[in-house]
Amino acid sequence: MSGKRTGAGTGTGTGTAADAGPDGSTGADPRTGTDGGTGTGADPCTGTWRDRRRRRGDRRPGPPGPYALLPWLLMGLGAFSNLFQGEAANPWLGGLGLLAFNSLYISVVFRGFDKRKRESPVSYWLLAATAAVTFGLAIGYGGSWLLFFPLLSLACGTVLRHRQLAAGLLSLAVVATLIAVWRGNSGTDPWTIGYGTFISGAVTSAILTLAETVMELRDTRQELARTAVEKERLRFSRDLHDLLGHTLSVIVVKSEAARRLAPRDMDAALLQVADIESVGRQALTEIREAVTGYREGSLATELDRARSALTAAGIAPVVRRSGPPLAPQTEALLGWVVREAVTNVVRHSRATTCSFVVDGTSERVRLKVTDDGRGPDPGAPATPGIGGTGLTGLTERLAAAGGSLRAGPEPERGFVLTAQLPVDGPDRADGADGDTAAGTAPSPTLGR
Repeated sequence: MSGKRTGAGTGTGTGTAADAGPDGSTGADPRTGTDGGTGTGADPCTGTWRDRRRRRGDRRPGPPGPYALLPWLLMGLGAFSNLFQGEAANPWLGGLGLLAFNSLYISVVFRGFDKRKRESPVSYWLLAATAAVTFGLAIGYGGSWLLFFPLLSLACGTVLRHRQLAAGLLSLAVVATLIAVWRGNSGTDPWTIGYGTFISGAVTSAILTLAETVMELRDTRQELARTAVEKERLRFSRDLHDLLGHTLSVIVVKSEAARRLAPRDMDAALLQVADIESVGRQALTEIREAVTGYREGSLATELDRARSALTAAGIAPVVRRSGPPLAPQTEALLGWVVREAVTNVVRHSRATTCSFVVDGTSERVRLKVTDDGRGPDPGAPATPGIGGTGLTGLTERLAAAGGSLRAGPEPERGFVLTAQLPVDGPDRADGADGDTAAGTAPSPTLGR
């Protein structure tokens, strides 16, 4: 059955089930991804089962609603029976009290499930009115009317929290026990009334607090997921900017060099073209690594590329490096700084010399890039602010790793960029002192 299910009925088969051919083919049209049927391209049985399973997974249990506390009003059936059988004195007064209690109880419970309404003064006034009615009915009738105390405790559990709840439930349990002892006609042990009153509110409050905490944790998890996505997007946009900004600048410079050399030295021009091909291939590899998030550049490699790019642009590179070995994360960050600095020097500086000095102590490393340029040509067309955006992004990266980035013009001529980082990488950034962040504010001249 190599793809025989092809729209004979409703045309919904995909040919992806167990009826695949011996060569592993599914009988699907390679251009459309379907088996020639006219349906949706999903197996009705499998698709429906998966949809049901997914919907079942999305239906997470939430906090109980106010309707969950309404059945407890059935505890007042004994009082209603007393009224109906004429066993209670002043039945009209008792009926009005019963109606008032039920109405107030429902109002308090529904307000207790809305945080804004629960914390409003109206909720506390309604709860006080419910307590007044409960005390009046319990003192006036006793017996089964004492069961309104646990109901009042349930209402307290929906509104009161923390110390208010503890003090309220303890006081209510003591008063309920004393009234039950005084009336003496409850039919149950007075201590049972007091215990039931306390435990009803405590359990209700604990369940609602736990449910609210779970909902807050779900919201926090969703927010963390959104934040992680935003951070990944920001990381990728920075990596893509830094990669393409530098690579395209190098390609442009080498293309101009090849154009100038072609009329008089074809071999040298072809060498520049080969470099352009190499740079392009390397850019493709780096973009793939940036997409997967596994790119860690080497400082030595970036310095070698800087020499090549600056030489092609007619700028003499000077590199001096000393100090202890660096962590891979530190080398990667300094490599980004070198890349962005070279891009800016080539595009904007009109310099003849550019120096890279890497030095530092056993704890911190410093990279200083200096050129003798005069800034962008006033007559040249304006270039979009790739440099400013790149240096601003690098400032944020280095600040997150416990480092700093400063950039600005030299007093007489040229431009200087200084980056500092912990030698052992971002792991030690948490122990850095506060003055490292002081230099992370972007300089007004970053957009050079």
